[in-house]
Amino acid sequence: MMQHVIRVTTGSRLHFGMFSFGHGFERAAPRQFGGVGLMVAEPGIRLRVRPAPMLGATGPLANRALDFVRRTATAMKLPALPQCHIHIESAPREHIGLGTGTQLGMAVATAIHILAGEPLGLPGELAATVGRGQRSAIGAHGFAVGGLLVEAGKRQAEDVSPLVARMELPAEWRVLLLLPRHTTGLHGDAERQAFARLPAVPPEATAALCTEALLHLLPAAADADFESFSASLDRFGQTAGSCFASQQEGMFFDRHTASLAKRLRELDIEGVGQSSWGPSLFAIVPNETAGQDIAARLGEEADAADYDCILTRCENQGARVEVESTP
Repeated sequence: MMQHVIRVTTGSRLHFGMFSFGHGFERAAPRQFGGVGLMVAEPGIRLRVRPAPMLGATGPLANRALDFVRRTATAMKLPALPQCHIHIESAPREHIGLGTGTQLGMAVATAIHILAGEPLGLPGELAATVGRGQRSAIGAHGFAVGGLLVEAGKRQAEDVSPLVARMELPAEWRVLLLLPRHTTGLHGDAERQAFARLPAVPPEATAALCTEALLHLLPAAADADFESFSASLDRFGQTAGSCFASQQEGMFFDRHTASLAKRLRELDIEGVGQSSWGPSLFAIVPNETAGQDIAARLGEEADAADYDCILTRCENQGARVEVESTP
């Protein structure tokens, strides 16, 4: 008798900032949330799912994976929990700005749909299955298609924000990540409370962010213009970060994160930012050699001692799903 073993591999999501929030969902209000983000290849999630006598999971975030199985089974109205074993080979830490929960949830839901012989549906539908996409949907769309992504925002609370632009970044560009080993960003109830306290994004800030994305960031990516892209990303991040200043240390998670961002700029990197609530930082560099040089210099500095410095590429494709048949 043949069994299907399903392997899912996906990267991580960087979020550059949101267009708007705090206006509610009244008819005349602007779309809520939205924004710009990018998928990167590493650190990523790799998991394997195979049939088993009973439901189980091993590896990092195993309990979180089991919760996503239960959510998926409920949403699919399966008569019983799937009899399968999930082994998570690798996964980055949660709550550091990489969208790990969404990537794991989408990967698990994808595998369960395949095991059950059911179609996957649209990325937004799959995200809703596991309770993701409640604000940003960059990670959900990134799981499906990869690349540099722009989402429009939501009209209703239960919506999943639609993808309105996608572009591939040049293959030689690299992303340098500074990932904290011990601290985490806002999440769960603390994040919900922070959003409730944040002032609404002023209309002029939303207009500036949308203009920056449409007229500068995306065209620079299309032209493979690294300098213009970096400058646009910096302007976008400064405006987007200022909208969160009341709930963090200005544009950044804390003073130490701000200090590291300043140090990256001193190393002649203009496209520096914090992903989501952080504390992870990213920096766009023109090629592998430049990235390795900067990573080596950071490795000698005490301020970066509690961070993992990872040089990765832009992930220009969606998650890879492989189905193997074994006896």
